[in-house]
Amino acid sequence: MDGLSPEFWPLVLVGFLAQLIDGALGMAYGVSASAFLATMGHPPAFVSATVHAAEVVTTGASGLSHAWFRNLDRKIFFRLVLPGMVGGALGAYLLTSLDGSVLRPFVWGWLLLTGILLLRRAFRRDEPGLARAPSHALGGIAGFLDAIGGGGWGTVTTPTLIARGVPPRYAIGTTNAAEFFVTLTISITFLFTFDWQRWDLVIALLGGGVIAAPLGAWVAKHVAPRTAIIAVGLVVVGLSVHGLVRWAMG
Repeated sequence: MDGLSPEFWPLVLVGFLAQLIDGALGMAYGVSASAFLATMGHPPAFVSATVHAAEVVTTGASGLSHAWFRNLDRKIFFRLVLPGMVGGALGAYLLTSLDGSVLRPFVWGWLLLTGILLLRRAFRRDEPGLARAPSHALGGIAGFLDAIGGGGWGTVTTPTLIARGVPPRYAIGTTNAAEFFVTLTISITFLFTFDWQRWDLVIALLGGGVIAAPLGAWVAKHVAPRTAIIAVGLVVVGLSVHGLVRWAMG
């Protein structure tokens, strides 16, 4: 198609694969898309604004899909969504005047520990489950880090909920549903605090993501809990190690 940038069609594929992983595991859409945009040389605020604008549509489609397959826990949802919106708005506002990269090594280190805990739980059946209810602080912290890093709501929230004893199906589905409201809040904040014109990149990301959303929700419902825990743990460890290595290499 005439007038489309060379980045358009690769981003459609990135959006599809990122949403497939996110819908199935409850994480990694924003992280994957942000990493791709960052390699193109775009600044952090531009990356976060573009990814979240696309996620308004993809997270909405994913949340509806999980609701259809009954992957939601309403109590957890309401304890995540409002603090997440507040944290996301604060993070987006600060990112317009703050270099979010300074926070990334601390985020990756915490996620690495979380991923290791999940893998330990998956392979040690005698370990008692953590049955604590998720705190309101989790949503606020995850929303803030998601806005600052251009992604990470699911990467922070999903493994934490699973580590606290929430069945993977409901942790993934509830995380995806709450993410829509957090992403919408972040995008509205960017709309008033940051000016970016690359709507073609937004359309590419959300186009691929919408196509993949129902398939990801179906996978989340039918994957065995232990398999889901292992998959989430491996994704978190892999993303964390990759992020730490990239940070260390400058």
